[in-house]
Amino acid sequence: MRESDIHIDRVDWLVVAIYFALVIFGWFNIYAAVYDSQAPQSMFDMSINSGQQLVRIGISVVLIVLIMVADYRFFENLSLFIYIFFIALLVVTPFIGKEVNGQVLTVGVGSFRIQPGEFAKLATALALAKVMERPTFDLTKTKNQLIAFGVLLLPVALILLQPDTGTAMVYFSLLVMFYREGLPQRYYILGFGFIALTLLSLGIENNLYLVAAIAIIILILILMGKKTWQRIVVFSLIGLGMIAYSYSIDFVVSKLPDHQQNRVMVLFNPNLDPLGVGWNVTQSKIAIGSGGLLGKGYLEGTQTKFDFVPEQHTDFIFCTLGEEFGWIGSLIVIGLFVTLLVRLVIMAERQKTRFSRIYGYGVISILLFHFMINIAMTIGLFPVVGIPLPFFSYGGSSLWSFTILLFIFVKMDSSRAMQLGRLG
Repeated sequence: MRESDIHIDRVDWLVVAIYFALVIFGWFNIYAAVYDSQAPQSMFDMSINSGQQLVRIGISVVLIVLIMVADYRFFENLSLFIYIFFIALLVVTPFIGKEVNGQVLTVGVGSFRIQPGEFAKLATALALAKVMERPTFDLTKTKNQLIAFGVLLLPVALILLQPDTGTAMVYFSLLVMFYREGLPQRYYILGFGFIALTLLSLGIENNLYLVAAIAIIILILILMGKKTWQRIVVFSLIGLGMIAYSYSIDFVVSKLPDHQQNRVMVLFNPNLDPLGVGWNVTQSKIAIGSGGLLGKGYLEGTQTKFDFVPEQHTDFIFCTLGEEFGWIGSLIVIGLFVTLLVRLVIMAERQKTRFSRIYGYGVISILLFHFMINIAMTIGLFPVVGIPLPFFSYGGSSLWSFTILLFIFVKMDSSRAMQLGRLG
């Protein structure tokens, strides 16, 4: 048997089944999001989103077949070339791409266009796996940390130039993979500390309250031990740094475009201008809440039918699910995602090569981030940053990139016996 043959008996069919379940369920919800009871159209109609998405699903199936018949070493050998190609594409996107709503995100010819930032995620995951696969690559060493973060941050910087903050944020999800591969915990403690301080800075309208809270904490810490003067110096410097950081956050937010400032404000004050900047999130929560336990029924969602929620077939697809299928339907979809992620962790841990394991955790990181943030957006727990729900939301670039991302790993997993022989 040739190495490029599909090993049917070694394919993780549970992952494949969950993928198709999510894609098909997503397709039905895309149709529901654009369905007009006054002028109903077939879900196969190419003039509406569901028909167009069906074509993209068909292309995804072709991509899956091509991936599964390829030699498993193809992606490993070309990983750096794939990364360089998409980095180059990100560089030229602002110059040759199409501008929509002040962002230049897509490139292509005619009506066929792709979003390089979506595909660059899988390219970055492949490149990091290639760079970090050496047994001597230790993430506790500063040199290796700089290399890994350099590979990670280059596409982030280029995507921010488009500007596309939401897509750029996704790349930081790969820090989950870094943790698995041994990046010291102090970086995560420091990172979560900055996140907490950032949220406090944004959530407290008057920074003087934050200053007072920090001062009280410092005073308590000083009184708890000896060497008072040393504690005063150390904790005062820490406090001054925190206060300076807090004010710098306010300054940075003030320089953001108005629509991004509004999204941040709505996160901390959901009732702010519910007919204006808070409209999307408010209507999304109404749609999900109105579904109740069992939902209103397929194609019966009133929030959906009257277009109360903008972008309901893309970023806010989850609220269509919540309204028409209720808590039970939402729980089923969430359960599918959780099962998929748990299964991918099992697959990653059973890999025979470090490259496959690292790439596997890259896949897990990206899917987990998209899953959590998209749902958090629709229920008002995270600012609206334009992140699609994997396999579910409308769009070619997102569906194809997620499909390729996932099935490269499925292919690697099905070939792990060959990898063991190769190592031996």
